[in-house]
Amino acid sequence: MKFLVIKCGGSVLENLPKSFYEDIVKMYKAGEWMPVIVHGGGPLINQLLNSLNVETTFVNGLRVTNHEVLDIVEMVLSGMVNKQVVRNIVEAKGKAIGVSGVDGTLLKAKQSSDSKILGFVGEVVDVNQSVIVGIINQGYIPVISPIGVDASGQRYNINGDIAASAIAKALEANLCFVSDIPGILVEKDGTKTKIDKVSKAIIEEMINNQTIFGGMIPKVKAAIDGLVHNIPEVAIINGFEKNSLIDYTNGKKIGTKIVLEEEIA
Repeated sequence: MKFLVIKCGGSVLENLPKSFYEDIVKMYKAGEWMPVIVHGGGPLINQLLNSLNVETTFVNGLRVTNHEVLDIVEMVLSGMVNKQVVRNIVEAKGKAIGVSGVDGTLLKAKQSSDSKILGFVGEVVDVNQSVIVGIINQGYIPVISPIGVDASGQRYNINGDIAASAIAKALEANLCFVSDIPGILVEKDGTKTKIDKVSKAIIEEMINNQTIFGGMIPKVKAAIDGLVHNIPEVAIINGFEKNSLIDYTNGKKIGTKIVLEEEIA
């Protein structure tokens, strides 16, 4: 049995087609790949913060999180979004259990080293994979909200890409970032083209020259960190393309594959 950690960003989740969830259920029932879903929820968090007149800012794609923002982030991620994903899987004739990283200390966290700037933003220090495996062994697909907790019970807002990478490392799973674009795009002579495969060195160069920016930065950094720590493979795929997940698990050339080696075929 192989694990596939599937990270769905909040902006993508709102519009994913039914076929995406049907593919996840098909994958689970086939039994070769076990899907583990990790989700974000940025747009809904922004909406609620705006409606409550709570200011929010970002640094390098990470949300600055004080006590007030943290309450709202947890409410949206672990409540609204998590249960929405579970309902979508149920609608696709699957079974899912939604948990947050707080449940069973699934995501043990510590405060980010940039805490003076970011506030209650966390880094994952340990993943209690027995919680995930237990859910799967009971016949359910795990759906995980990226809120972490430390030994004292303090909660932390964890970037969904970073949480997904940490979970994939713990499970030695492949990691798939689901996007609304076919992969990493580069513009040349006014035309955008997809990169099929990209290395750590090229990623770093693209961050430096701002080809990669904003929310894509934590995504690619999490991908590289995962590869360094024995994640077999990381890919960015388009969740709006029918059968994209199934095609990926069948080894078809899809999305952008992120690799460590310098030499790219």
